[in-house]
Amino acid sequence: MLKIGVLALQGDFEAHARALARAGADPVMVRAGKNLDGLDALVLPGGESTTIAKGMERLGLFEAVRTFAEAGHPILGTCAGAILLARRVENHPVSSLGLLDMTAVRNAYGTQVDSFVAPADPGAKAGLEGLPCVFIRAPRLRDLGREVDVLVRVGGEPVLVRRGERFAATFHPELGEDPRVLRLWIETVRRSASAARSRERANPLSEPA
Repeated sequence: MLKIGVLALQGDFEAHARALARAGADPVMVRAGKNLDGLDALVLPGGESTTIAKGMERLGLFEAVRTFAEAGHPILGTCAGAILLARRVENHPVSSLGLLDMTAVRNAYGTQVDSFVAPADPGAKAGLEGLPCVFIRAPRLRDLGREVDVLVRVGGEPVLVRRGERFAATFHPELGEDPRVLRLWIETVRRSASAARSRERANPLSEPA
């Protein structure tokens, strides 16, 4: 079973853990760098990006997560997590990991009372047509790098993007009953874990990734 970490400093990490378990993964709460050991992937959940970023700084998690990602482990950031993945942050900027070449504009859709659900625009990729997207104090994504692929748009805006094994969603795929985003990402995790284990078998004396 895949072991997938969920950053558990603040926000809806419990909802992500439940969604991952429903999808057949083994969720592991991450509150320190040592919790990343042995994991196949990591989720950065929604929540309050300032609070999460300050917690990560206090616990030394920025460098630990960067190292984890740069070793080839898949990362999924949702809402606040997408902000933390961005290279640039606007509208009261916070510290970020810089793992995706894009600008995240915080609270671009308004406050909590402006939350809404909307379907994916026609033309969504990877079997995500008609996907219902739940937005809660969501950011917008701008200035996407050429290697960042847009999978889903809503109202013409990119709301689900990826670069390789790094995914960012401005909405909450862990909420509601449509599992397609998590299934798509978990399949990426599965391929990554399989490739890593194949490398270990081929080079049994090498250091783990």
